[in-house]
Amino acid sequence: MTQVAFHIGIEDRVAYCCRLVRKVLASGAQALILGDAAMLRRMDAVLWAEDANGFIPHAMVDGPAAIVARSPVLLAAQVPMELAQQAVLINMTDQLPDDTHARERVIELVSADEQAIQDARARWKSYKQRGFELVNHDVRQRPAGKAADSG
Repeated sequence: MTQVAFHIGIEDRVAYCCRLVRKVLASGAQALILGDAAMLRRMDAVLWAEDANGFIPHAMVDGPAAIVARSPVLLAAQVPMELAQQAVLINMTDQLPDDTHARERVIELVSADEQAIQDARARWKSYKQRGFELVNHDVRQRPAGKAADSG
């Protein structure tokens, strides 16, 4: 059964996402990060500079096929059909991803903005109606700078 974890109240979703990506990679899984064009450009830049010893290997899904095939982290505006089995989907959009049923885990990153929280509530209800296992992590109740261990 697919687990959907909501991380709610995030001040800097890009920095938070980078911490989660490290945990996903450390577990041996791959990640597919969904976002709009501006978010993906920012993620791309931060992933290149995230580690003092290098970068987090990643690619845009519309990049060269050989690089995409070797990248443990992929960035996309929508879920490409050929990547339906990607282990962990990190959703940084306000939309319900199309293929959540094909994944082990989905992580919803929700900002502290009230509209984003309202949009997340609607996605929560939709996931619940579809029978997914739901987990809530309210980061507003956690010391600053800590990413949840469920990432």
